[in-house]
Amino acid sequence: MSTLSGLRSPTEADRLRPDVYDFSVVLGGPLYQIVRRAHLSGSALELLHRRIVVISLFAWLPLLMLSVLSGRAWGDAVRVPFLIDVDTHARFLFALPLLIAAELVLHQRMLPLVRQFLERDLIAKASRTRFDAALASAQRLRDSLVAEVLLILFVYFVGILYIWPRHSALDVATWYGTPADGGRRLSPAGWWFVYVSLPAFQFILLRWYFRLFVWIRFLWHVTRCELDLIPTHPDRAGGLGFLSNTVIAFAPLLVAHGVLLAGTIANKVFFQRATLLDFKVELGIVPAALLLAVLGPLVLFMPHLAEVRRAGLRAYGTLAQRYVREFDDKWLRGRAPAGEPLIGSSDIQSLADWRTALKWSGACASSRSIGTRWSGSR
Repeated sequence: MSTLSGLRSPTEADRLRPDVYDFSVVLGGPLYQIVRRAHLSGSALELLHRRIVVISLFAWLPLLMLSVLSGRAWGDAVRVPFLIDVDTHARFLFALPLLIAAELVLHQRMLPLVRQFLERDLIAKASRTRFDAALASAQRLRDSLVAEVLLILFVYFVGILYIWPRHSALDVATWYGTPADGGRRLSPAGWWFVYVSLPAFQFILLRWYFRLFVWIRFLWHVTRCELDLIPTHPDRAGGLGFLSNTVIAFAPLLVAHGVLLAGTIANKVFFQRATLLDFKVELGIVPAALLLAVLGPLVLFMPHLAEVRRAGLRAYGTLAQRYVREFDDKWLRGRAPAGEPLIGSSDIQSLADWRTALKWSGACASSRSIGTRWSGSR
């Protein structure tokens, strides 16, 4: 029985068993489990449209209904009725669906990335244990209950009490509240907005920052492993070019931040007489910070790329020296076999090819090999 066990056909359980190296930074955590039990997602983030509709309407529809009932959905009852609040609609009807859709995009594009380190033999055998430990640590952190509880506490005690009143809330009478005694007197819609809709949105946003941290931390652990890079690899990144797929995977997340920033600025311009130049700092810092968060982790591999470049130049330089010396002896010092014609010989073309090979051997040290050549790797 034991002799034949290795020859059996794969069962359904085998096909459903997850691969330990199929790592996804979004496929885990308490919220993921709750969403699955609510039949809003499958094991691979299926049911995307259902998730978008249910979560977005949970955050936005009660605000509309309560605003209508209190007479603040339109009209002149307040300076900013619900239907013309650009920030609210941009936040819950555009940015929130993008954040939800970004999970599926990131999952599908990044799922095979970790295995690529092994399939391409980029991890030296001596560092395989360290690589497995880094992956297990990333999975534990991704699934941490404590981390998500801390995010919830941060949302209510920092995001709601400090960040939103000072950076997003309007200082005029709105559908969610009117200024009173240094604070705001909330309307019925305002109570749902401040204590349900806004915290839910901020939690999902902060959860994305936490996932970025998990991914960056994993890559940092990988850079501490011994990497077996190839200086003449065609991707011009020593074999690490597949990591450029992470850039496009984060595109929906970046667009969601753009929508969120545009909605906040629009409200300030329309209802508080601000100008676009008043937000030049935000317009510069936010895109720069997002690009740094996405592209910055790839810079962690620069020491490895620089090292393999130096090693490649030495090794291929030695081999090239041997070739050109033999070329010199053969064609310039008269040691070519009698009767061998110079015209039509492949030696000259081979000499030109060696120059190209030496360029490739040093190409992987360039930061653009991974960071800015992503568009050619999609």
